[in-house]
Amino acid sequence: MFVARPVARGRGPGGLGIAYKEHLKQMSVDNGAYNFREIEPKWQQYWWTHRTFAAVDCDSRPKYYVLDMFPYPSGEGLHVGHPEGYTASDIVARYKRMKGFNVLHPFGWDAFGLPAEQHAVKTGAAPEQTTRRNIENMRRQTRSLGFSYDWDRELATTDPAYYKWTQWIFLKLFNSYFDDAEQKARPIDQLPIPAGLTEPQKRQYIDDHRLAYEAEVPVNWCPELGTVLANEEVVGGVSERGGHPVFRKPMRQWMLRITQYAERLLADLEEVDWPESIKKLQTDWIGKSVGADVDFKIEGHDEVIRVFTTRPDTLFGATYMVMAPEHPLVDRITTADVREAVEQYRQAAARKSDLDRTDLAKDKTGVFTGGYAINPVNGQRIPVWISDYVLISYGTGAIMAVPAHDDRDFEFATKFGLPIIPVVQPDDPVQALLVEKGELCFTGNGAAINSGEFNGLKTPEFKAKITEWLSRQRKGRKAINYKLRDWLFSRQRYWGEPFPILHTEDGRVLALSEDDLPLTLPPIKDYKPTGTGEPPLANAADWVNIALPDGTRARRETNTMPQWAGSCWYYLRYLDPHNDEKGWDPAKEKYWMPVDLYVGGAEHAVLHLLYARFWHKFLYDLGYVTTREPFRKLVNQGMILGEDGQKMSKSRGNVINPDQVITGYGADSMRLYEMFMGPLESMKPWSMQGVEGVHRFLQRTWRLVVDEQTGQVLPQVRDVEPDELTTCLLHQTIKKVGEDIEAFGFNTAISQMMILVNHLTKCEVRPKCVIERFLLVLAPFAPHIAEELWQILGHDKTLAYEPWPPYDPQRVKAREIELAVQVNGKIKARIVVAADSDEDSIRRNALADPVVAAALDGKTPRKVIVVKSRLVNIVV
Repeated sequence: MFVARPVARGRGPGGLGIAYKEHLKQMSVDNGAYNFREIEPKWQQYWWTHRTFAAVDCDSRPKYYVLDMFPYPSGEGLHVGHPEGYTASDIVARYKRMKGFNVLHPFGWDAFGLPAEQHAVKTGAAPEQTTRRNIENMRRQTRSLGFSYDWDRELATTDPAYYKWTQWIFLKLFNSYFDDAEQKARPIDQLPIPAGLTEPQKRQYIDDHRLAYEAEVPVNWCPELGTVLANEEVVGGVSERGGHPVFRKPMRQWMLRITQYAERLLADLEEVDWPESIKKLQTDWIGKSVGADVDFKIEGHDEVIRVFTTRPDTLFGATYMVMAPEHPLVDRITTADVREAVEQYRQAAARKSDLDRTDLAKDKTGVFTGGYAINPVNGQRIPVWISDYVLISYGTGAIMAVPAHDDRDFEFATKFGLPIIPVVQPDDPVQALLVEKGELCFTGNGAAINSGEFNGLKTPEFKAKITEWLSRQRKGRKAINYKLRDWLFSRQRYWGEPFPILHTEDGRVLALSEDDLPLTLPPIKDYKPTGTGEPPLANAADWVNIALPDGTRARRETNTMPQWAGSCWYYLRYLDPHNDEKGWDPAKEKYWMPVDLYVGGAEHAVLHLLYARFWHKFLYDLGYVTTREPFRKLVNQGMILGEDGQKMSKSRGNVINPDQVITGYGADSMRLYEMFMGPLESMKPWSMQGVEGVHRFLQRTWRLVVDEQTGQVLPQVRDVEPDELTTCLLHQTIKKVGEDIEAFGFNTAISQMMILVNHLTKCEVRPKCVIERFLLVLAPFAPHIAEELWQILGHDKTLAYEPWPPYDPQRVKAREIELAVQVNGKIKARIVVAADSDEDSIRRNALADPVVAAALDGKTPRKVIVVKSRLVNIVV
């Protein structure tokens, strides 16, 4: 008998230590005839060899495209959180095949990423070698769980045959502009160009309208990592990965105009079946605000400071202005006597991330520039400050400050002794008094005060009238603003997709021909960041510097694309992964899209989904896809915690390795347990006792059919018709499991199957037809044992495409039910009664049972309590 020898992983409450080793040895001895270590590899090899789950393109059957968020191939391999979502999607995929659908269920690898590059910096190992090795390990782990993927379509974003088409999409973005009138992208050669421009001016005009463009932007620069980080990757002024110092500095970056799609990204959320919480996260990230642009003339200058506000009704209460430290007007309005203080403040702000700067809990800081602006509604002279809580990347990079009606402005004004003038009177008299005294910052709606001719107007009416007034006076206009910023699309790394772009000596930016794709990464010896902002690719001189056909010289772009690039469109490549002529065949796209079910973690709720939707809408505009949205239904699985209730981590010693669970209990046990833990979307702790419990259920399932001594079908399994109770329970199970799969209620589906197995275990005769239909219902959850028992019962073909068993609604309703009978709390007997029996007849049947009568021993019961459909409790 094989005895598992797992490697201990830590000593924490959830670690697989010495006690678990002893448990595995015991389990190995007790497994008996249910030898999952032989059964599971056997069926995995069968499915692989026979290409059982290969999808058929453009088939006549209805299609169902079920997709997992593909993983990064980490050196750590899979953890038990990965299979949770994969099992859920696999159950649905297997169920849909049995329901007659042509199912596409592919898998691949989001393989570009910073960890492989950091490993290369430390060890010198080429990232492609590390990545390939990690993929091989994780593929082995994934296959060992018996997922019904179409492995013929496997892809990796690091494969040049794949990123050729990532580069192709980038070129399409580079060679397109956004038509504001039509609200869609068009090829750049259709851009109307104003007359009278010189050739350099024409080039500049075209470049200024491209959907992919270069810009000098303030970024989070991490010298140690040698790359620009997103705001979400910076915590407390240091990098989230590694804790390295991060500084703000302007750098040349590639940007994508996702902001042009802001309104469509918002509106089309109504088309998709996603959790409302995820829709809200997307909505908040896009951050649509309706208000007004207002111009404040700078005293002594011809220029104006433009601000966006959602509360133009509070303009009369604007007592100062605040600009972002990076605002281009700061240099021009700063007076000589405060210039040194302003410069020191700007340098300090450059060392903070946007998230740090906008933290509501932090102390407000700022410096007066010495300059003044004129309030456009009352002509008042108001001071202009700079403060790091105003971001150059949001709105116009400047705000009008109304301290009586904005919390941050109130804190700032209170700290620096600036005037606070209330202009909105609350309806509540107590609040109104506090506002008048300057003791309350009121941010709600009310009636206008201290606002000249507009006094007495309610807030909504005042907003409309003051916006009209500003427009007539040419001092402002109605406006819509979005918190969403253009996508910073370049990274100062080696391990990413190269940009198919050339920079000429005279400053032109040229795109490679599509015929020259893919532009592959050159091998390099040193992966370390240069420390100057130049990426490692800049060291590959022979690759970077090229001669153009006209004899001039050019340099390749040395930044690379972010990891998001490859994951923006991978669902499309799965449709046609081996096509060298196109990213995907139009007929296949029309057949398979959109993705019917997308399963993954909520941590990707904002950026990945937003970026993928943006690219999809762009491709829709150009006619390359036929749906406006890529993912019809989205389901998020919850996080699996360690046995100690904490997030799994090496430092806590509570990490569970799926390899060890499979070795000890089998893939079917792991699949079943992860679905039985609780609702799919909930956070829940791991429990090895729970794994043992579902493993015992599978052993009972095995013993329903197989004689453990002989390995033959038990004589109790016969070709007979089931009794009424068994028939009813079978039809209830088929109905409930099917409905629960559709609703992602996998835990309750498993509970129902356990009820049926417990019932069949007690039956002296086990109808073969009932067991066969039960195996079909079990198969999506525990496919290996279901296939093996199906074969043992005499079937020579896989059950993967057997029809899902139907149920009879009439037979779901039981004609008879079984009730336990307790005497003083202890079960003494079980009785079968008509389902519609009243309580009196149930009591009579219970008291008439000979076993119950013997237990009473002639005593008269004090109470006979009937719990409907469950039990009879007799109290003596």
